[in-house]
Amino acid sequence: MNARSLLSEIARELQRLHLDVVLIGNAAAALQGAPVTTVDFDFLFRKTPNNLRKLKDLARSLGATILRPYYPASDLYRVVREDDGLQLDFMATIHGLRSFAGVRARAATIEIEGTPILVASLADIIKSKKAARRPRDLAVLDILEKTREEADRTKGKTRRREARE
Repeated sequence: MNARSLLSEIARELQRLHLDVVLIGNAAAALQGAPVTTVDFDFLFRKTPNNLRKLKDLARSLGATILRPYYPASDLYRVVREDDGLQLDFMATIHGLRSFAGVRARAATIEIEGTPILVASLADIIKSKKAARRPRDLAVLDILEKTREEADRTKGKTRRREARE
């Protein structure tokens, strides 16, 4: 499965439906240079009746099904496509992160094959993984911290160079 073309397909549909989401988790970290892998795509979204309708439209357009695997204990909506194993998790809340608006404000826009998608900041991804404290999240924290430190160093060098010019 080619994750980039799959994410491009997802991004196009999200944009078409105007579903306001932020990609978070390992996929978001990988798009920012972290050497991590994942088998699914995690999104934070604002749970409103309109967005729930758009989520159903997204599943339909992708030929997928919405599951509520932890209902009613969580606000997780899992979109699954059997043909190729596609799994998208849409969460209204994420451990350690206070609000969708804050995560969205700190997110970066990254283009995937010409289609923009909002990607959570590495700081927010790290914060959520620390708060969740699941073994699989804790296992990647060192990698994410190093990636963030390298990105911060690169930004600092760029700012200093721009200031000299």
